[in-house]
Amino acid sequence: MLLCRRARPLVLFLAAFWCLFTAPAYAAWGFDQVAALARARAAVPYVAPDVSLPPALSALDYDGLRDIRFRPARALWRDGGAAFEAMFFHRGRFAPEPVRIHEVGADGNVRPVPWRAPDYDYGKNRLPTQAWPDLGHAGFRVHYPLNGSAYKDELVVFLGASYFRALGAGQQYGLSARALAVDTVGGSGPEEFPRFTDFWLERPAADGKQLIVHALLDSPRLAGAWTFVITPGQTTRMEVRARVFLRATGKTITTLGVAPLTSMFLAGENQPRPGDFRPEVHDSDGLMVASSSGEWLWRPLQNPSRVLTTSFALPGLRGFGLMQRDRAFTSYEDTEAHYERRPSAWVRPLGDWGPGRVELVQLSTPDESHDNVVAYWVPERLPAAGEPFDYAYELSWQGDEQQRPPASWVVQSRRGLGFVRPQDVAATAGLVQYVLDFNGPALAALAPDAPVQPVVTADANGHLEQQLAWFNPGTRGWRVVLRVRPVDPAAPVELRAFLQHGNDIVSETWTHIVLPDPSH
Repeated sequence: MLLCRRARPLVLFLAAFWCLFTAPAYAAWGFDQVAALARARAAVPYVAPDVSLPPALSALDYDGLRDIRFRPARALWRDGGAAFEAMFFHRGRFAPEPVRIHEVGADGNVRPVPWRAPDYDYGKNRLPTQAWPDLGHAGFRVHYPLNGSAYKDELVVFLGASYFRALGAGQQYGLSARALAVDTVGGSGPEEFPRFTDFWLERPAADGKQLIVHALLDSPRLAGAWTFVITPGQTTRMEVRARVFLRATGKTITTLGVAPLTSMFLAGENQPRPGDFRPEVHDSDGLMVASSSGEWLWRPLQNPSRVLTTSFALPGLRGFGLMQRDRAFTSYEDTEAHYERRPSAWVRPLGDWGPGRVELVQLSTPDESHDNVVAYWVPERLPAAGEPFDYAYELSWQGDEQQRPPASWVVQSRRGLGFVRPQDVAATAGLVQYVLDFNGPALAALAPDAPVQPVVTADANGHLEQQLAWFNPGTRGWRVVLRVRPVDPAAPVELRAFLQHGNDIVSETWTHIVLPDPSH
């Protein structure tokens, strides 16, 4: 009897799954069907995926796996005349979790897209693929003529856990997005990484300009349904709809991060890297936040010596993003990485998300091969187990045309002193100086001699020794110089600065953390 009681929820889930997939056709397969699967899955205990691989495949190293490539001639929709084509990633030791992929036809019919060895070129590898069962896929990528009609560029990739990333025209891959971040910080155990287990790709029309992808998400403490409506362009836009169900596991989720973005920051103008010929090395240079109160915030990213978690409590959210504002090659001087082409990602809520906070987590990284930055929205209230948690947002992958504050914004944040006379060296020891340049329409409308004032504040650990602002003829904007001396060099200092003209605030708010001096 006990066995039957435990098995009943699983039987119900399998019955729901079977009914959805054995129906001959649907008026429309979409979000509601995936949400029904997510609700059923959340009602039963989590089952970890089977990540076993054939021994010969499991033994392949990084180079061996890189030699396995999907054959473009076998791309999904290659023969239908559509602008979009889908190709798939092979499983291996670095991507062992299987993903089920389905195609939704124009008539609503759902058919599986199985793994087939002939779809892949295995390069120099000699593998007994004929003896392997259907392995499933590791993920997929979609191609589209983004930069010209002669070639179909990679547009979007879904690979690993719930990670995905996309490109607009002229961009090069940089930061990534995720479906959810669960207890990145603050939880009682390690971070939980939900994963997409199933995808449904709607077959695009021959003249279609959008691609629709549905996804089913699972993890030990929740399940959920996602729909992505992807519109390629100069800025590629995703309209994202999600419904999440928490499991009744008894293990509380401390931090549920909505619309998380993950990036890399190694060095920048505010934190130069000694010995590196490149002035800056990063996929994103700052976090931008727009509050429902009308305030815009800009926090330059850093590479701290230990985990640095900060947050911005807001009455409501208009948007947030990890941005790559600096688009000049001379800022990076990297002819291979081309960081100036990396996209910014801007999240704009569709509907009212209510109060909550934007949380920024920054980790230490020794080089540019590791993502060390994550930002996400944390709602003030979590739903009860089994209660649907719905939200939607637009995610824009932006290049040179970026979301900006309406007034003016920070175009660079430089740290360091200029010329110091020998007799002043002792007096400037421990002093931190920032040079900020602001630009934008509110400042462009002012005369060079306009009385623009800097408004600078520091927390209790910072003693402000100087704050000046003047017109910068080189940028046709305003330059701010501020100097702060930490009271306790072993503790951080929180700084804020914005520009004011009369009673009007004419810039976003620059907000920054002076990191503790590692020598203390």
